[in-house]
Amino acid sequence: MNDLYKTIVFHLGNDTFKISTFLLFLLFGFFINLLLRLIKKVIYKTDKFDIAKKYAIYNLARYFILIFAALIGLQILGFNLSVLLAGSAALLVGIGLGLQTLFSDFTSGIIILFDSSVKVNDVIDINGLVGKVLQINLRTTTVLTRDDKYIILPNSDLTKNQLINWTHNEVASRFEVSVGVDYSSDVSLVMKILKQAVEKQKGILLEPVPFVRFTDYADSSLNFSVFFWSDDVFRVENIKSEIRVRIFKLFNENNIQIPFPQRVLHIKNEIGKTEHLV
Repeated sequence: MNDLYKTIVFHLGNDTFKISTFLLFLLFGFFINLLLRLIKKVIYKTDKFDIAKKYAIYNLARYFILIFAALIGLQILGFNLSVLLAGSAALLVGIGLGLQTLFSDFTSGIIILFDSSVKVNDVIDINGLVGKVLQINLRTTTVLTRDDKYIILPNSDLTKNQLINWTHNEVASRFEVSVGVDYSSDVSLVMKILKQAVEKQKGILLEPVPFVRFTDYADSSLNFSVFFWSDDVFRVENIKSEIRVRIFKLFNENNIQIPFPQRVLHIKNEIGKTEHLV
């Protein structure tokens, strides 16, 4: 039996690989897999963290364990790490220069997982792209947009660009719907209708109380905005659409006009008379 364990499978330079070496390597791999499962079970079982925090902690632990496991695994197979690192130092420098962006993504991934500025299920806005975070890996983050498209973002994009995290503090966010009405409109009635349209809408919060603001005297209209809070941040555009439909119906019922932009042109003819075109 001992002779079987000592049987040489193949040679690689001056190194020999025996059956016992491979068995030890497989046993070590089984142990690492068991350790990762145990760590995941312990982390996800605790009630001290929310699901997003558990995800971040487990992934950080998994990445570090896999890195150390890979180094130990090479030593089990008989590779001399110090010789490998010394011999490939120049190569690693060249590769490092060529892979700066990749390393930046890895570093950003570690930062994101550590500080939890972005977590799984967060709704983020980066350069106008709104999406829900589905998965955070060491190099990339996967988000689902409001158009139900899956976007894979390099982690460096999340740390280098200005980012809005709508759900960072787990509180509802404030939104607004704006509309312009004709100058002949009853201002009090308009504000009453706008608030009424919002209060009947599903998906908004009644606390804080929605409110209406007279925002501006525009060229062709009186402009108003109705403000409300919602915790359905990801699908809030659907809520806004329904509110606009209700506002339009209520305006029609109360003979309130939404004006078209108007321009007055003064044209002088050959006789010197001025004509007015609207």
